[in-house]
Amino acid sequence: MRRSFEPRPSTRASKRARAAALLTVAALLAAACSDDDTPSADEATTTTAGTGQSPDAVDRSFYILPPGNYGGIPTTEHSLDQLPLYDGLTPLRGEVTDADIEEHFLPQDFAPVGDTNEEPTGRDGVTILYDSYGVAHITGETREDLAFGAGWVTARDRGLLLDLARGPSRAAVADIPGVDAFGLVTSARQFIPSEATEQLLTDQVDLLVEELGPEGEEIVADAQAYADGASAYWAENDPGKAPATVNDIIGATSFIGSIFGAGGGSEADNAELLATLQGGLGEGPGREAWEDVMLIGDPEAPTTLTETFDYPALTGGEVTGSVAIDAGSITSFDATAGGGGAAGDGRFEAAQQPPDRHASNWLLVDQEASVNGTTLGVLGPQLGYFYPEIVQQIHLSGPGIEAQGAAVPGLAMYILIGRTQDYAWSLTSAGHDVRDVYAEILCEPDGAEPTIESDHYEFEGECRPFEIFDAGTLDGKPVSYPTSVHGPVIATATSDGRPVALTRKRSTFGRDAMNLAALKRMTEGEAATADAFYDTANRFGFTFNWGWVGRGDVAYFSSGQLPVRPEGLDRRLPTLGTGDYEWQGFLERDDHPHGTAGDDHRLLNWNNQSAPGFMHGDGESFGSVHRVELFDQWPEQTDLAGVVGVMNRSATELPNSLVWPVVSELLAGGEAPSAEAQAVVDLLDEWVADDAPALDADDDGTFDHAGPAIVEALWEPMVLAAIEPVFGEQSPNVYERRGLRGSNGASILDKDLRTLLGEDVDGPFNLQYCGGGVIEDCQADLWAAIDTVAADLAEEHGSEDPETWLAEGWRTGFEPGLIKDTMRTTNRPTFQQLIELVAERIEG
Repeated sequence: MRRSFEPRPSTRASKRARAAALLTVAALLAAACSDDDTPSADEATTTTAGTGQSPDAVDRSFYILPPGNYGGIPTTEHSLDQLPLYDGLTPLRGEVTDADIEEHFLPQDFAPVGDTNEEPTGRDGVTILYDSYGVAHITGETREDLAFGAGWVTARDRGLLLDLARGPSRAAVADIPGVDAFGLVTSARQFIPSEATEQLLTDQVDLLVEELGPEGEEIVADAQAYADGASAYWAENDPGKAPATVNDIIGATSFIGSIFGAGGGSEADNAELLATLQGGLGEGPGREAWEDVMLIGDPEAPTTLTETFDYPALTGGEVTGSVAIDAGSITSFDATAGGGGAAGDGRFEAAQQPPDRHASNWLLVDQEASVNGTTLGVLGPQLGYFYPEIVQQIHLSGPGIEAQGAAVPGLAMYILIGRTQDYAWSLTSAGHDVRDVYAEILCEPDGAEPTIESDHYEFEGECRPFEIFDAGTLDGKPVSYPTSVHGPVIATATSDGRPVALTRKRSTFGRDAMNLAALKRMTEGEAATADAFYDTANRFGFTFNWGWVGRGDVAYFSSGQLPVRPEGLDRRLPTLGTGDYEWQGFLERDDHPHGTAGDDHRLLNWNNQSAPGFMHGDGESFGSVHRVELFDQWPEQTDLAGVVGVMNRSATELPNSLVWPVVSELLAGGEAPSAEAQAVVDLLDEWVADDAPALDADDDGTFDHAGPAIVEALWEPMVLAAIEPVFGEQSPNVYERRGLRGSNGASILDKDLRTLLGEDVDGPFNLQYCGGGVIEDCQADLWAAIDTVAADLAEEHGSEDPETWLAEGWRTGFEPGLIKDTMRTTNRPTFQQLIELVAERIEG
């Protein structure tokens, strides 16, 4: 089977090879392989012989975290000192050398950078050295000492974040309908938990010990020592602050997992869209159009692995347990009613898919494709750009622990993303289906006809009352909501006219703390082989794509507490909540997508589909175009600088450009309505051939090319023109609800236009969209959209020459606005590490 990032004979050719001019093989090699400086003597910590690798090969590792590692107010020199390094790499695109790496990254080699300052804690057995970039290097004589030191450092460097997140982390634990816990932090809204919410955390602490025994006891002991360290810092420096507790630590874990480590839960919105389309297009065509725009199960979707892992949308047999929702009948439940605020201010429509973030990536190369015969990795999570950042750089050294990287300011005794002496790892959000929406059939206990206001539901033959959960207060106003056996009520609706309540169940609810066991083992060096790595990552109930670089191999594992569902379900739609379609356990380790590099010796992930046959969340769409395909132009062998170059070039390459050559080919068969429209197409052809940069390299305030301005203006009109023949007046609704402004829209265009062009299409759509399936009409519609946009841009810029249509260069700031510094926008991980490992580590 094909790899996601390799050229496909028909489709990939229509994305890049059809561009007017591509780089030559010699240029590719020059861009991807650095012949710059060899590592300095102080980097040469390991050597190896007889492994087929270069005799000069050494371990190398680097990392970066903008704007800086310190996250307090007032700012210090270490609040902003990594920002120019991070921004400085952006204009280099693919032309990265070893010297550039040393200039734009910090060493991650277990040694302080530059001069150090010792931080006194008053505790014997703890040594904290801050290096010249404000990164803490913590040594503990005992495990308790190390945890204490990590807690002290967190309170010092991330105390502001802990203050902002203490309440919202409890909101994450409770799964409050319509509340975005991360949004509460960035909007500085105050959530105060109830005793019942706090008890949810206490129960998780008890569960650690109950299920994990001595390992769980050690996690709790680590958390207590960590809390003691944070409390000791506050007692000395901010005595009015409440001491940290173990519950605070568990809450922070839940907080991160709720943002980046959960998927699914959009079944209600999916069902409502299906009903809307069937109402407008007819039952059969509406269903076919819905199947198309859902973009689930597309055999052309780029995947990280080529091996098939079965976890399909349909669970087998006739679909009997999935529920239809009547169009326009959903009313989201608002647990914060009367609490002030608005959607986007820590709240969202509860029936919609909960907010998430997907912009992380990693690129892994094994020994066979490495110039030096080493393993290589460029890895990082895109956590957003905040001040304070939600992770911190840290180095931990103690009994059984030698690890460095980024840790969550919850239990920073465990590294979230980083390295040990023998391997490195990172995560991207997978969005796997750990949340299901259930349709609870409403009833009245006396047998009367139920209404949408009924407060009982059918389960296992009984008419049960909803329980009311008092979660606490938001900005002083009460937060409460009904719950069923499945979870909180998120909405009411009707199904074939029958009133239902929609609830949402999360597989990791009440088990967030259990995820700490995986991070603990990674930090302690327990994942030194690929198989041990799979075992460890499988303990993580949150849904992530794990990339791992070891000595001699690279590997991948997609984690999550993934339910095994019974037959009779379409996972994209709500499940009947009567008790007949309950979960039947969870996927075993070997059923999760996992593996080492294949025949091309690379593993690539940018939140794309994990493997053929494996459906992610019911709101996750994977079509024939995905930004992971930007990780291309690989030589047969590369070095670390070459991998960084592939990452950095793609970070300023607009993903929608991948489909432009298909559009351009189709347009070439028709006649341009004006010289201006033809000039726009010619300019975009040239821009895409140069890898579609959206870049202000000289930092003069405007993009270096008109391509970004044109695509920004053209994309929506072009996609709407293509889908309007089928969706008609519903086109804007479909565009918004199915996220067609990005890769989803590119996938619709790609597959539909290739079908019109008569190319081989694997898994064609049910319907034809552009021009209603008539190529001449499609050409006319797309040309008309381009002509209109060209006229508008010419008027806006006062020139008919599209080369002059330069837009203001995009810049990224740091939420929630505590600092005003910005940088050139780049679609690159926030925290990022680089790693090169030789086959065997030799001490000294």
